[in-house]
Amino acid sequence: MTHERAEPDREKVEYELRGKTLKVYAHLLRVDSSGVREIQRDLGFSSPSIALHHLEKLERLGIVGQDNLGRYFIARKVDVGVLSAFTSIGRLTLPRLGFYAAFFTTIAIAYLLESGASANLYAVVGTVGGVIVFWYEAWRAWRKRPF
Repeated sequence: MTHERAEPDREKVEYELRGKTLKVYAHLLRVDSSGVREIQRDLGFSSPSIALHHLEKLERLGIVGQDNLGRYFIARKVDVGVLSAFTSIGRLTLPRLGFYAAFFTTIAIAYLLESGASANLYAVVGTVGGVIVFWYEAWRAWRKRPF
């Protein structure tokens, strides 16, 4: 029964969290908390009411909260849409595929250093091919980032 309730909520969040609302959410992920005017200036909105509209939408979804000083903060992190391709470490947000790319790059370099001239051609081609694909996909995800 809980699972049935969670799915429509996730679908609603995924539907609502796009465009300028997604930009506001991504901005709040980068900073601890922010006021309406700060968000308006940082994101280049024409008026504070636009920022407030998107903040209120995020607040209705339960993603954003407001403190006593009127500053907004992330109340619940969500992993939907384009955001699922990223992972956060502190304030740093990186493409998930970047970790695989770094891992395969390390494996390829270690294999080439260890085997030298006697390296198996299939192993080298397969590993280097994987490295190229993972770095390319990580770069594509980085270009599509909403923040």
